[in-house]
Amino acid sequence: IKIILGVALLGLAVKQWKGRPAPDAEPTMPAWLAAIDKVTPGKALGLGFALSAVNPKNLLMIVGAAVAVANLGVSGATITVAGIVFTVIAASTVAGPVIAYFVAREKATAWLNELKTWLTANNATVMATLLLVIGVVMIGKGIGGY
Repeated sequence: IKIILGVALLGLAVKQWKGRPAPDAEPTMPAWLAAIDKVTPGKALGLGFALSAVNPKNLLMIVGAAVAVANLGVSGATITVAGIVFTVIAASTVAGPVIAYFVAREKATAWLNELKTWLTANNATVMATLLLVIGVVMIGKGIGGY
């Protein structure tokens, strides 16, 4: 399963890499990033769910993490704690900027706008790199039997 997941992640990495904009081209904003400007709280919940649970890249990473934890041979309570820790770490990437916005709105707005510009320009490269690294690790663990 790990090898298959790793190969699938490598395939997604290649697709992302090939789909990145040329250096002189104006990058198009990913649909999920463009939608954030016009989102209501209810739609934010749905968008967050869609980006995390329905996205094939995220599903592959979540399944890979679940397989890794399940193969540890630990108790159900330990698996539950690992799931909670995984969820908290995954949510921190969203919670951090939200908390920063509510604590220091003006500074956070400038920082978030810079981050949005950078993400728009580098989205495909970041995703390709992330998928490549995780895919290689999954394949290595699958081959090594871990």
